[in-house]
Amino acid sequence: MTSTSPKVSPFLEPGPYTRANSLAILQLSRDNLQPVYLQPLSGDHDGYAEGAVVNTRYGSFPHSTMIGIPWGSQIRASKVDTGSRGRKRKRIAGDEATAGQPETPGSNENDAETESASRPDAASDSKKGLGEATGFIHILPPIPEIWTMSLPHRTQVVYTPDYSYVLHRLRARPGAVIIEAGAGSGSFTHAAARAIYNGYPTRAAKRKGKVISFEYHEQRYHKMKKELSDHGLEGIVHLTHRDVYKDGFLVDGKSPEADAIFLDLPAPWDALRHLSRRKPPQQSSSLSDDDGANNTDQQIKEDDSQWVSALNPKKSAYICTFSPCIEQVTKTVSALRRLGWVDIDMVEIANRKIHTVRDRVGLHLPIDRGVNCSPKDVEEAMAKLTEIEDRFREHSRPKGTGDDMDLADDEPATNGAGAMVDGGDVDGEVVPSTQAWMDGRLVTRGEPEIKTHTSYLVFAILPREWTEEDEAAAAAKYPCGAEVKVVGSIDKVSRKKERREMLEQQGGNRKARRKERDEKLA
Repeated sequence: MTSTSPKVSPFLEPGPYTRANSLAILQLSRDNLQPVYLQPLSGDHDGYAEGAVVNTRYGSFPHSTMIGIPWGSQIRASKVDTGSRGRKRKRIAGDEATAGQPETPGSNENDAETESASRPDAASDSKKGLGEATGFIHILPPIPEIWTMSLPHRTQVVYTPDYSYVLHRLRARPGAVIIEAGAGSGSFTHAAARAIYNGYPTRAAKRKGKVISFEYHEQRYHKMKKELSDHGLEGIVHLTHRDVYKDGFLVDGKSPEADAIFLDLPAPWDALRHLSRRKPPQQSSSLSDDDGANNTDQQIKEDDSQWVSALNPKKSAYICTFSPCIEQVTKTVSALRRLGWVDIDMVEIANRKIHTVRDRVGLHLPIDRGVNCSPKDVEEAMAKLTEIEDRFREHSRPKGTGDDMDLADDEPATNGAGAMVDGGDVDGEVVPSTQAWMDGRLVTRGEPEIKTHTSYLVFAILPREWTEEDEAAAAAKYPCGAEVKVVGSIDKVSRKKERREMLEQQGGNRKARRKERDEKLA
């Protein structure tokens, strides 16, 4: 029986070059990113002779020019024959009209020649297009940070500043198992898959990293399912359509043995009862007598034997809840405390980028971004006023009066504000030229638009249960009573010996100090 190798995800192993039938991110501008699945020439190209084409405001870019090139390459726009659009549809209509007529000898050969002349060889996936002077784009690999900026928004997404800190606090590492409730648009899902990835799972392999994701909305579930399949993450992410408030976090009735949990839910406190070491007791106000209490305790013991925890029994569990309102945080913290979670704290991420630019001020500078076209000092303002007055007098003076003042051939040239052009001289002193990027003072400005989602992150830890078997194993591995020079030692002989040595050392030091004092007095 032969085993097929899993599809390699471009998010986990993008490789050095772009590939056909794989995902790529096109950077049209700084904040404009577009995901594209690169299609070979042999695929469906919507009637274009150049194959599948991406049409943007910067020009047309055939997929064939984006296959087999290094990531980060700049791609120039190509000349695309838009007249060939729909040629396939017209040809099919013509075939239906000529159905039943006698076939003309050589007609198939002519059609084949026309078809081969109208489009490139289908066996070749890449092609060098004809250059166009309209613009260019860059092609980037699909890493989670870039995918977060370009993915189709189905819900509010978790941005990079938030999920990077969340994965750090959840101790996400290769081989870990993370439960995610509320897949949404898949931003956190892709980042978590990369964080826990340590190979694709096989039958004979050891514990592999896994993201157990749950989505309640059926339409979002199907879209997310197809997206994970296209990205090659089906072996890493296990997506389930379920209401976790009611049905919990088990997978096929078995425990996923999760190491960390991320809940992006409207009411995370209702799902916390499924995230405990043992089944929490059912609270009921109708049981008021002693017999009812005893029956309830017996029922809890019977139910606890059949309870299956979704957490890893051999490690401490880490949890994070993502809530936009402080009232949600209050209810979540109360539920965590009742269920035995410890080290509970809340964090708010306030990420902001600072741009550093040179603030150039002056009338002689070109109109550019970051330039303030105003006089930098009084001298430049007076020079500008003098120039305006001279131009006014020259404009109002009649021509041919003989009072025109022409510049001498050896007079240094100045710009419109009366400032010296680079390389000129004033009173015999050479004015040094200054590069444009070194001119002006350095100033910092905050990012005008912050890509983040206002929310509160609640973190907590649930320690593992310490059984009698664990206590016996620890005692056998680290026997008590044989410690030496450690805090909490119970070896009386060792402690007496240490005390005797300490007293002898103190006595020797006291005798040495007494002898030194007597020598000084003598």
